[in-house]
Amino acid sequence: MALEDEAEQLYTDIKLTLNHKVKDRKLLLKKMPEVINRLDAIDKMVDSYNTFYYLYSAKISKEELVGNYAELIQITAQTDRDWNQDKINKKRFDKRFNNYMSVYAHLQCRQAKTGLALAEEYFKDFHYSSGNWFYFLETYLLLALHARQYGQGVELLQQARKNPYYRKQRAAAQQRWELYEAYVQFVRPEPSPLKMRHFAQFVQTVPDYSRDKQGYNVAILILQFLYFLQRRDIEGLLARLEGLRKYEQRHLRDPATLRSQLFFRLLLMTVKENFASDACEKKGQPLLERLRAAPLPGQAYGEIEIIPYEDLWDLTLGILRQLAAEDLAAEQTARNRV
Repeated sequence: MALEDEAEQLYTDIKLTLNHKVKDRKLLLKKMPEVINRLDAIDKMVDSYNTFYYLYSAKISKEELVGNYAELIQITAQTDRDWNQDKINKKRFDKRFNNYMSVYAHLQCRQAKTGLALAEEYFKDFHYSSGNWFYFLETYLLLALHARQYGQGVELLQQARKNPYYRKQRAAAQQRWELYEAYVQFVRPEPSPLKMRHFAQFVQTVPDYSRDKQGYNVAILILQFLYFLQRRDIEGLLARLEGLRKYEQRHLRDPATLRSQLFFRLLLMTVKENFASDACEKKGQPLLERLRAAPLPGQAYGEIEIIPYEDLWDLTLGILRQLAAEDLAAEQTARNRV
């Protein structure tokens, strides 16, 4: 019992720290190997469900913090095998959590298609009245977007909206869904005037930076930049450009934020190159290669990529080409009038 109490205290300390700021989570990383070794030793001595669970949870937390999602896939897969072989107490262990961590790891490990297939299988185990239903659906939606299944993304958003418990979520959760919906509307616009008006209002009014939106600030800044770029709103674009610069200087100094740093530089390049798509594509290639090679950051550092930066860069180049085509058409029309 004393050993179980020690394991429980170690587990509780981890969970409490995970709810703190990013700085505290980074400090936790340094202690995790020692804590996990101790939990492993206790589990081998006691061999109870409690010690198994504390060790399992600590391993999940550590790999999630550092962004070792390949190892997370291995942990969840082994746990699933142990479950099927009755090596885990099925009355006490909630397999839905393991399923969630599995699909989340596939999302972060850039295995979106495999993760999407798993999400479709696992989602039926979550009841729509449960808060976990929404958490799982968020990951399900992100997998669809990362797999470029935007039509499926629209369907999942509609499913969330139709849930009678949607409005009972916390305000921050509802704002996340609005941000997801804004991204989907941007990459796959629906012609509905109401949808378009709601999208425009959301993008222009959502705060550039907010502590309440930790992990989503970069996504907000990027969406705003692309929105004003598409609208040719130079004044709004330059204001967001300054916002990007300030945010990078203040919050993206850590090497673990390399992907966001690189994508910000790609966006800045569009202005420096006077929105010339060919020049941006050519000069942005070295940055794009570094972006593709850069690992996804763990939760200790993190900003969420609602749509992968590589796909957003393709979208950005598409916007630039469309703007160039419109300019060319306008010039031709002017010549014809003359």
